[in-house]
Amino acid sequence: MLIKLAYRLMRIYWFLVRPVTLGVRILLLKDGKCVLVKHSYQDAWYLPGGGVKRGETLEQAIRRETAEECGAILNQIRFLGVYNNFVEYKSDHITLFLSEDFTLNKVSDNEIEQVSAFAYQQLPEDISPGCRRKIEAYINESLDPTGMW
Repeated sequence: MLIKLAYRLMRIYWFLVRPVTLGVRILLLKDGKCVLVKHSYQDAWYLPGGGVKRGETLEQAIRRETAEECGAILNQIRFLGVYNNFVEYKSDHITLFLSEDFTLNKVSDNEIEQVSAFAYQQLPEDISPGCRRKIEAYINESLDPTGMW
């Protein structure tokens, strides 16, 4: 409940300030499945990821975020591209990574309600449209390294 309130307050802040933000997301793919997370303050499924902290590299950020959100320990990762997203009043820049070499561990995070792996052809109906587009484009070998999220 408190996290949902904080999220609503952040949206008001974003409306007033219109910030430029930098985030990271990752395709965690293994055995024909993609790992997704469901946040406690949003209704859709998303690729794991989040914001880059001051003084943090993109690689450090994606390793931290995946460990926090789904307990993933990443071995090999690969950079796929940088994308723009202008929803929620932000000028958001999202860097996308890929890992097919990772381990999932249990994690207790109030921000994340659920972590699950879905078959590529059976993604949940309530997945974020941007995440669905990136997963499908990667699977179909048509992912551009730039453009809209």
